[in-house]
Amino acid sequence: MSFTPFTHPYPINDRFSKKVAYFSMEFAVHQPLKIYSGGLGFLAGSHVRSAYELRQQMIFVGILWKYGYYDQARNQDRTLQVTWVEKQYPFLQDTGIKYQISIHDHPVWVKAYYLAPETFNGAPLFLLTTDLPENDYVSQTISHRLYDANVATKVAQFILLGIGGAKLVDELNFNPDRYHLNEAHGISAAFYLYQKFNKNVNEVKKRLVFTTHTPEEAGNEKHDIFLCEKMSYFCGLSLQEVRGITGIEDDLFNHSLAALRLAHIANGVSRLHGQVAKAMWSKYTGICPIIYITNAQNWSYWSDKQLYKKLDEGDDFWLDDRKKYLKKRSFELVADQTGRLFDPNIFTIVWARRFAGYKRADLITRDKKKFNDLLNDPKFPVQIIWAGKPYPMDYPAINDFNFLVQLSKEHPQVAVMTGYELGLSKRLKQAADLWLNNPRVPREASGTSGMTAAMNGAINFSTDDGWIPEFINHGNNGFVISKADYANMTVPEQDEYDLHQLYEILRNEILPLYYEQKDTWRQVLKNGMRDVRFQFDSGRMATEYYEKLYV
Repeated sequence: MSFTPFTHPYPINDRFSKKVAYFSMEFAVHQPLKIYSGGLGFLAGSHVRSAYELRQQMIFVGILWKYGYYDQARNQDRTLQVTWVEKQYPFLQDTGIKYQISIHDHPVWVKAYYLAPETFNGAPLFLLTTDLPENDYVSQTISHRLYDANVATKVAQFILLGIGGAKLVDELNFNPDRYHLNEAHGISAAFYLYQKFNKNVNEVKKRLVFTTHTPEEAGNEKHDIFLCEKMSYFCGLSLQEVRGITGIEDDLFNHSLAALRLAHIANGVSRLHGQVAKAMWSKYTGICPIIYITNAQNWSYWSDKQLYKKLDEGDDFWLDDRKKYLKKRSFELVADQTGRLFDPNIFTIVWARRFAGYKRADLITRDKKKFNDLLNDPKFPVQIIWAGKPYPMDYPAINDFNFLVQLSKEHPQVAVMTGYELGLSKRLKQAADLWLNNPRVPREASGTSGMTAAMNGAINFSTDDGWIPEFINHGNNGFVISKADYANMTVPEQDEYDLHQLYEILRNEILPLYYEQKDTWRQVLKNGMRDVRFQFDSGRMATEYYEKLYV
């Protein structure tokens, strides 16, 4: 097919006819395309699928990471090993589009590949690479590793996504009405557009929208503004001009702050995060309005259709049987990786997501006596599975992972899995009776793993953060640790409170319900499946983006 000019290969729904170009560092569209690290990618992948299902006039722009995020392997003692394996994707189409961008005042060749809608049932996705023989080796490495630890390489990656992505959109002659930045990694596109529209900042603002996922100011990317200038981040603009249009006067370039000043509207990714983001950025002038659009996941991709069929038919016997089968099938993966033979009749807790300090993977283990009592209770037996990828240079998170590996050697009913990507994620949600989520409030902007867990017959148990306040009705469709006065607690006090509440609810409410009141447990499970289906399906989210952000 011809890509210049690009036209959608499917008819567009008139309701979604506005043209949108969506930029993201990562997309989790399907297991074979490993260009994602965690929740940001899972969210973007579901958006791609729902945009296709709704026939929206969107194109998605990302980067073709040669080595992906990393491959999670094991050392000889079963601890975490980070490996980098070259990926090959013959199902991607070469668009024939190749052009240059400037990085460090040096011309770098960029090539665009295309993921056709029919391949994985997603809207058009274009992926950029610099891994070309025309480039020197350093330039080739820009698109090698997602979130490269080298600061200069990471800044170059942001330039590739932003300026390279905006230039690709021009090469396609797509002429979007809106440029949507999923996080601020691509904000360099704004400087490209500023040059394109004759240095009229209002022309940039009316086209640019921004989604922020980070609920702490310190967590937003900042880089030395002189390094950014040296690396051609500002598309040839002088620092004086950059400071003039972004209002950034200090020597750290805050990518999110620039995005909030150069977009005409932005959104947080849950109702709670919208409130947190407004308060967090309120001390700055020139910020665009911040609304909220709660994250969601693609039901047609994630859900177990047989579970929903039995739910709709009101067939409780076969619903139970299907869930038991899903557990048994998933436990084969656990046995293959870890040698643990789990029993589908035993209550199974799963904690699985990106390993990060604030997510507190090890929280349930911090009271050793309570943890041992939990695992050795003959009346209410328990199995626990952990999985997730730490950032490859986040040594405290890697230590947490390795601690759990060592802990699992002491307990046959504990397993720690590697390779937490789309495929394993779905299997572990099917394995779970209880999906445990205990981030430190209010650090989780949204979180989405619990949505897809509910779509596979797992009941959520969470701290009251992110999307959870919009979903869980305690004891009706899930379980939640009620908020304390966290603002006046130290971090250890907050952790102690949450740990105490976790065990109180688990031992006194959840386990007796599962083992002694099966009909009530099943009803909670069914309520969760029903409540998540439409409210947290990404079709709702993709529609809201058109109605609230692209208007």
